[in-house]
Amino acid sequence: MKVLAIDGGGIRGLIPALVLEEIERRTGRGVAELFDLIAGTSTGAILACALTRPRAMSAARAAELYEQEGPEIFDPSLLKTVTSVGGLIDERYDARGLVTSLRRHLGDARLADATTGILISAYDLEARQALALLRDEDMSMVDAAHASSAAPTYFEPVRIGERTLIDGGVFAINPAALAYAEAGGELEVLASLGTGEQTRRLRFEQVKDWGALEWARPIIDVVFDGSADAVDGQLTRLIDDRYIRLQTRLDEASDALDDASPENLAALRREAEQLIAERSADIDRLCAALT
Repeated sequence: MKVLAIDGGGIRGLIPALVLEEIERRTGRGVAELFDLIAGTSTGAILACALTRPRAMSAARAAELYEQEGPEIFDPSLLKTVTSVGGLIDERYDARGLVTSLRRHLGDARLADATTGILISAYDLEARQALALLRDEDMSMVDAAHASSAAPTYFEPVRIGERTLIDGGVFAINPAALAYAEAGGELEVLASLGTGEQTRRLRFEQVKDWGALEWARPIIDVVFDGSADAVDGQLTRLIDDRYIRLQTRLDEASDALDDASPENLAALRREAEQLIAERSADIDRLCAALT
């Protein structure tokens, strides 16, 4: 079984989109044709749906949309600056920009319509349950991608039937372990794509006197980053050279989920291009395993 897992990371999803564009270029085939299962969390869930919907979007087109529509999703006009106090007492953004984009590009496609296996992570606040949404789930791709992207403090939870869903990143920002379990260990290759490692230091002098209010936003980044690293470490030990993790440090671009400024989008593209250049041999090895 050939498996792809795509991390969460907001606007930083541009990085795995560009890596996938390179894989499509080298193989001459679409992502959904190359993999038997595509798992995604948050921005990775959006990519998973876009790449597996009927009349699948190319990775190159997905990358373009991050650059073209990312600024609309994280538009300052949708920022609830006063009412949310920067996301401390209400969600930071109105989700209208996100939902409009999802509806425009995913249409009425449902998870059952996915052209290859799909796994979307989300967390149910009502049931207090971690979810892996698969093709047998009676849910639209728009709802699945929206729910998986509803990061606490950034967007409000998503109500779907009896469920109240939030970003799957609270338990699986890196969904590679979920994908590994779903594959039952029967792997030819597991490709895991990151969205860039956190690089901002939280120094002792800065955090030693923080309480709940000060920790509210930073703790999300800490949980996301730590869990992604933990999954990578576990799979590195569990799987041999069938596991390929393509991740990069964000030495130039911001690690913020919502920095969709032209300057940061350009920096994210450069980070992706550097990753592709530095890991070209691993990408060739992955493409060989896929074809």
